[in-house]
Amino acid sequence: MSKRNKIIYWIATLWLALGMTSTGIVQLLKMKEEADMMAHLGYPLYFLTILGIWKILGVIAVLIPKFPLLKEWAYAGFIFAMSGAVFSHFAVGDSGIAYFGPSLLLVLTVISWYFRPAERKVVD
Repeated sequence: MSKRNKIIYWIATLWLALGMTSTGIVQLLKMKEEADMMAHLGYPLYFLTILGIWKILGVIAVLIPKFPLLKEWAYAGFIFAMSGAVFSHFAVGDSGIAYFGPSLLLVLTVISWYFRPAERKVVD
């Protein structure tokens, strides 16, 4: 892996980890803004707990060494969660700004996954 690709991987991965961890904590704390947003999107409040726990566990899986299959599942979970968020905002007719956070995390997930080092990939 080239030095350039390592830098891209680590920048994307650290920003992804920061974004997923911070939103996961906010969701676990059920902050008013998050609770209001979930109600606006039509989801039950307990979804915040589920999303918060899985985001934090996903960050741990992506950052720790080894366990490439677990990393694949974490990346897939991030893709499902963030694409679901984008489509949920679309479904209720939210304005463009509502798409920024989940779209950014979606892009960071794809970049981190694509540029991950060989030792973090599932071997065929």
